[in-house]
Formats: sequence, structure tokens, C-alpha cells
Amino acid sequence: MGETAEARLKRMAMRSWRRGTKEMDLVLGPFADAHLSGLSEADLLTYDALLAENDQDLMAWVLGQSAPPPALAGLLTRITAFAEARLIRGN
Repeated sequence: MGETAEARLKRMAMRSWRRGTKEMDLVLGPFADAHLSGLSEADLLTYDALLAENDQDLMAWVLGQSAPPPALAGLLTRITAFAEARLIRGN
């Protein structure tokens, strides 16, 4: 039997907060808390693929130091905008 929808979201949220680098924890964790439950199935598949990437690549993509793979670009744009807005608000 496969993973339940609830277990999938919990796994993805935990993986978002426990990346390996604190910087990516602070980018992906809050985004996951705020948006995972509302993502479409296609976006959840993309987010799951994004979680498989290493933190160094993710950070370079978020900071605009290199271009992300096209399949991840749209979701990474949303994640980056969310992280930037959090920084501006100070939370």
C-alpha cells in the first residue's frame, strides 16, 4: 500500500525543516508550513523532486546565482518570493 496523503504531507514538511543546512531549513520550512496543504498534485510532485536536490544547488537557485532546472523554476520562483516577503516582514 502506498503513502497516504497525510503521511506524504508530513514527510515533505519534515524534510523541508530538516534539510542539512539551516539556511535551507529557513527557506523551505516556512514555505511548507504555509503552502504544502494547498499545493496541486503537480506542484506536490515538483516539490518532492525539489526536496531530492542538494542544499548547495537549492541555495544557488534561490539566490539567483545559477538557473534552476526548468521543471523546478516555477515553484522555486514562488518559494523565493515567499522567503523574500518573510525577510521584509521580519518573521
